Amino acid sequence: MRGGLLVCALLSIATTIGIIAVLASETYSFFKHIPLFEFLFGTRWTPLLEPKSFGVLPLINGTFLVVVGAALVAIPVGLTAAIYLSEYAPDRVRSILKPTLEVLAGIPTVVYGYFALTFVTPLLQLIIPSTQVFNAASASVVVGIMILPMVASLCDDALRAVPHSLRQGAYALGATSFETTTRVVVPAALSGVMASFVLAVSRAMGETMAVTLAAGASPKMTLNVLESIQTMTAYIVQISLGDTPAGTIEYQTIFTVGSLLFAITLVMNVIANRVLRRFREVYE
Repeated sequence: MRGGLLVCALLSIATTIGIIAVLASETYSFFKHIPLFEFLFGTRWTPLLEPKSFGVLPLINGTFLVVVGAALVAIPVGLTAAIYLSEYAPDRVRSILKPTLEVLAGIPTVVYGYFALTFVTPLLQLIIPSTQVFNAASASVVVGIMILPMVASLCDDALRAVPHSLRQGAYALGATSFETTTRVVVPAALSGVMASFVLAVSRAMGETMAVTLAAGASPKMTLNVLESIQTMTAYIVQISLGDTPAGTIEYQTIFTVGSLLFAITLVMNVIANRVLRRFREVYE
């Protein structure tokens, strides 16, 4: 039994090393032709057009535009839903609402993409006629809905893990239910709440199909969420469709953009771990 567990652990580590080795190898080949400074700070990304440009900033801009928009949708709504489920909902209501909310996590991401195209975008165009067919706003909304169950479920678990004695102490001091929730329970569960935020943001950053369908394929430097943009994951999908010969510099951009996405996610996780250790509360 112990040997089988060791094999599984080693297999996981070997898989990770293999992925990193492939990314590093192709990325190294890419940077033998393109300077690192041009890649990181260039503002034009047209590896398939003439003249070719390899500045990745438009893809980073599109990725963070969607991530920030999704976080603005998912974090406040998810945390509020978790507070209701944990602190106010009767057991019968909770037993219905929480599984219903988690059903959202089981919907295929491509369905979210078509939902953005056929419902969210027409709704935005009705409100703001200048909204383009492919736009960052509808992608942000559907990605926010997609990660909402993760935020709500993890925050709910973190809030319910707070010892009941803390709530009783607050009530004994005359605090209202709202004051107990906002000033005692939520701060006590802050490490778990922050962890849910980080996981949700990482999930939003790695989302592919929904943003590919909803946001379009126009890499550009813009903060206008009503325009078409392109994210790093959407570019990887676009270039991986089989029209680009293996071994070319255009082909190597897949792995270079993937390496950058991997590095950004790794840095976010490291920062998140430091934040979690800073705010972690330990109870006896």
